[in-house]
Amino acid sequence: MSNSKKQYDYELIRKINEGDTTAFRQLVYLYKDVSLSLACSILKDKTIAEDVLQEVFIKVYAKLNTFKFKASFSTWLYRIVVNTSYNELKKQKHTVTIDAITINLDTQGKDITLESDQKMYINLALEKLRPDEALVLRLFYLCESSIKEIENITGFKSSKIKVDLHRGRENIHAELKKILGNDLKNLL
Repeated sequence: MSNSKKQYDYELIRKINEGDTTAFRQLVYLYKDVSLSLACSILKDKTIAEDVLQEVFIKVYAKLNTFKFKASFSTWLYRIVVNTSYNELKKQKHTVTIDAITINLDTQGKDITLESDQKMYINLALEKLRPDEALVLRLFYLCESSIKEIENITGFKSSKIKVDLHRGRENIHAELKKILGNDLKNLL
């Protein structure tokens, strides 16, 4: 994370702690998309993930005065997102299983170069991965978190993170190949 981004976050937090609700809206706006993506990685259900995200931001607002500025705000926030998502998963009292997604796509000769198409296919593939693999991939690539930051966010050991990254890369490639067949080369 760049120093200017960190400083901007810290300035927003200072304003929020002084009662500026507009600053909190800015903070939510900055982090809502990535946070939703992380919650979806674990919960595999966007509606539930959106509910969890509301709970997360309520917690963040209530506990922001306890933020110690030792780590980056994103690391602190993503830890709350991950913990709250796993807690919700436990509440559901059943293992989340991902139904086989039947995709009937006519990809023959289709040019998969639009960024929105790329995101759609990658998200479809991520939904088929184990929650830990999808989470680690999103943190590493989407959030550009280091292994150490991922350790802080998830509580996983670095060896598990590295294994999940390796397996996740292999599994997402395999899932994309199932979805796109020979057109996979057009995606990457």
